[in-house]
Amino acid sequence: MSGQLARAWGNDAFPAPAPREPVCLAAEQHDVGWADADLAPRLGPAGRPLSFLEYPRAEHVAIWRDAPQRLLAQSRYAALLVSLHGTSLYARVDPAGYEPAVAAAIRDYVNGQRALQAQLGAGLDAEEVDRNRRLILAWDRLSLALCQGDATRLEDVPGADGARAIRVEPAGGDEPAPTRIRDDRAVPAGVATARFIADPWPFTAAQVVVGCEARELRGSYADAARLRAALASAPWVPLRFVLSPG
Repeated sequence: MSGQLARAWGNDAFPAPAPREPVCLAAEQHDVGWADADLAPRLGPAGRPLSFLEYPRAEHVAIWRDAPQRLLAQSRYAALLVSLHGTSLYARVDPAGYEPAVAAAIRDYVNGQRALQAQLGAGLDAEEVDRNRRLILAWDRLSLALCQGDATRLEDVPGADGARAIRVEPAGGDEPAPTRIRDDRAVPAGVATARFIADPWPFTAAQVVVGCEARELRGSYADAARLRAALASAPWVPLRFVLSPG
């Protein structure tokens, strides 16, 4: 969904991403390091899959450490942005709050990524790269707010006249659903649709619809094997999120 938001982004107040293709690829794949974990989620103490926020820190570090390499064969620029996204998230993590081995892994991760970023960023416009790093942070937070049904305020969003803030919140009242999304595919009847408003408006079109497929898991599970079996047979549920100007 972050990639869909990236491809829809851009107007006079909020310039479109540039260079477009590698930035959109990075937005779409910024969580590429989680692919294996998402296919075989860890079982939490309540018998439900752990969310990404609940993963043990040592495993979390390992997931982010390996993420840029998964994208490097496709795009150096996109791999650089994925690396920068990870270290941007880890700027909020204080190693001193963890046991020595985990603290050392956090420091090694950040130092290793800084070295990789220097290598991948050689010859690139540092200001442009940082602008795109901030855009991916904004799209990531926006996609999470849509999935969780939450209001959010996107801070430090690159705008035409400097950093801007964008307010996003669930839309109240009954609004007519759009008949088509931006790429001209019809929105299927009966698809679960949540509506949000964004102010100021950062997109090219007058209304934007993004979507994904989810798998619905009910109840709790006694062990990891049962959780994975349930996930493998869980029904696919298409979701759509409609964004309109505030």
